[in-house]
Amino acid sequence: MSTYQHQAVLREEAVSSLKVREEGIYLDATFGRGGHSRAILASLSEQGRLFTLDKDPQAVAAGLEELGGDPRFSIVQGSFAEMDRMVQEWQIERNLDGILLDLGVSSPQLDDPDRGFSFRNDGPLDMRMDPTKGVSAAEWLADTPEREMSRVFWEFGEERHARRIARSIVKARQQKSLETTTQLADLIEATIGKREKKHPATRCFQAIRIVVNDEMGDLTLGLEAAVRQLRPGGRLVAISFHSLEDRLVKRTFREAVRPGQVRRNIPDHPDWSPRLKLIGKAVRPSEQEISVNPRARSAIMRVAEKIAPPNTRQSAAT
Repeated sequence: MSTYQHQAVLREEAVSSLKVREEGIYLDATFGRGGHSRAILASLSEQGRLFTLDKDPQAVAAGLEELGGDPRFSIVQGSFAEMDRMVQEWQIERNLDGILLDLGVSSPQLDDPDRGFSFRNDGPLDMRMDPTKGVSAAEWLADTPEREMSRVFWEFGEERHARRIARSIVKARQQKSLETTTQLADLIEATIGKREKKHPATRCFQAIRIVVNDEMGDLTLGLEAAVRQLRPGGRLVAISFHSLEDRLVKRTFREAVRPGQVRRNIPDHPDWSPRLKLIGKAVRPSEQEISVNPRARSAIMRVAEKIAPPNTRQSAAT
């Protein structure tokens, strides 16, 4: 089993925002190494249940090893994009008291050179959350046309030198395929030079990881499913680590509160009613947490609560 450690970001704030009930049913849709899950379990009685998901088979193995003996705990390998199917199989459809989405990459993934997520240690260019599915980063770099590569670097990495980097990669791969993280990082640095605060490969590595794992597509489906699967009064807590994720979370929340706030060209329908209400403001890690765990610096947490349909609220009132 991996010895790499992972510190759950905003753990106390996330669990507090879920308003965990002792006998409630909860879903940690990104188990990671279980920091949030352990905190949720600590608040549950014997009647409570915690269901968990993770794409990464190593995370699932770690969960089974540490918590598999707890009858309140279940874990399955899979993406939160498949949430509708999972909750149906668990027979908890539309009955969740809380759902947690802790997005991004875990420390064990970043710190293990064999996973290829980081340019800080030399390793194979893989970057897949589930190494058994899809194409690796090396395969994507070998086959993707220059224009598409440039688009990905710009859209998912917000890299202003996207075209130059894509051109350099296409030129380099004609001579020799890019197979390792160091090869790619060195090529990017040679193309655009060093940067004062961040490694010049940071944005491109993020972009490649996002596209290889279809992170934005999965997040879109996962957020929509989460809104469906919460019971009235249930809480959705989402922790993002870059602006693309946070924008999508914020937009999904606002559309569920009132679509006209986001899509002004679509008039309100008389039959439409809000599905969520926003809870508080966006939460960021404290300076104390950042000092202990610098990777928490970019985290931002948003919380929303499911609202009962109007006819349900009227029935309850009578």
